[in-house]
Amino acid sequence: MRHRRSRQRELILEIVRSTMDHPTADWVHRQARRRLPHIGLGTVYRNLKELAEEGTIREMHSGGEPARFDGNTGDHYHIRCVACGRVNDLPISVDVRLEEAAGRAMNYRILGHQVEVHGVCPACQDAASRENSSHQTSGATAGRR
Repeated sequence: MRHRRSRQRELILEIVRSTMDHPTADWVHRQARRRLPHIGLGTVYRNLKELAEEGTIREMHSGGEPARFDGNTGDHYHIRCVACGRVNDLPISVDVRLEEAAGRAMNYRILGHQVEVHGVCPACQDAASRENSSHQTSGATAGRR
């Protein structure tokens, strides 16, 4: 079922497609309010769900984290930071051999696959390094007293 186009819906779609960070509904809402100050969070959620249901965007769920939305509906992998929850597209080719091997191994008719790699993003690594440096510095200072 196609939903009617509206200024709000077009703005929400534009926001999701404008970022590679796979935003949450809250983030999309904050961005949308910059241009439409009275847009409600419920309106954002409803439109994101509808856009995902019709395949215009992709809704992503992982491990109890808030849903994130992806404007890239083509086949691709993701990488998620376990520290801050950030999700990015992983710039490597999708390996269809995985689907072929899974189908042969389990006698399934494979419809597709998703891969999400987990790690710590550069920003969180930098923050951890700064925090460790400050603890070492304060520990060294405390030891000299």
